[in-house]
Amino acid sequence: MRRNSRKNNNDENSGGSPAWMTTFGDMMTLLLVFFVLLYSFSVMDLEKFKGFISALQNQLGVLESGKTLSEETMVNKGSMGKRFNPAPENITEIMGKMKSYVKKKDLEDKINMEITKRGLVVRFSGEVLYEIGEAVIKPEGKKILSEVVKNIKDIPNSVAVEGHTDSWPINNENFPSNWELSTTRAVNVIKYFIEKHDINPQRLSAAGYSKYRPLYENNTSVRRAKNRRVEVVILNSTYKNVDREGK
Repeated sequence: MRRNSRKNNNDENSGGSPAWMTTFGDMMTLLLVFFVLLYSFSVMDLEKFKGFISALQNQLGVLESGKTLSEETMVNKGSMGKRFNPAPENITEIMGKMKSYVKKKDLEDKINMEITKRGLVVRFSGEVLYEIGEAVIKPEGKKILSEVVKNIKDIPNSVAVEGHTDSWPINNENFPSNWELSTTRAVNVIKYFIEKHDINPQRLSAAGYSKYRPLYENNTSVRRAKNRRVEVVILNSTYKNVDREGK
């Protein structure tokens, strides 16, 4: 009887799969689902993904204008919106023309230029535009400024004119300090652009920085002459026009 009982127990235990197979099967199923998801992400349709992002932005309350960052046309043009000039080639073209003019007139020691993040900086150093301590544009200075006008008149870029002085103090009836002198020099260039060449005033701005933005230490006459300068900055952006139009 005992033998039969033991044999029946062995028969019952040998039927079906072991208990651990259930856990193993669940694990394999989860791994399969995991790899299917990975594969689906790798072949995700870009348009569907954009739709998902757009829906997520709406749920989070992101303004619609934020889509500008993902618009390929804006990125490809190097633009960041209406406030930025869509044609930066204006800057390099003007620089090439101005360099040819400066070389032709043998003005390399008085005029130089560089492209910065702001735009093209045309730097008039020394006394190419003004006598020392004066703010009246010299006749030869007007001819040079007229050459600048030829290059900026037909483009939309805004233009900033900035006056700088050396560290020597000035105090007279016309200019109580270098602040007034540097600002007046910049304003006079602006007025020349407007009154003599009919440049749209909305494109222009003027600033004076006195002695506080020197290019070099004011320890020699040569360096002081280079610090006494006017910079005409042809900006990358057209934001002033946009603001004036109320857009």
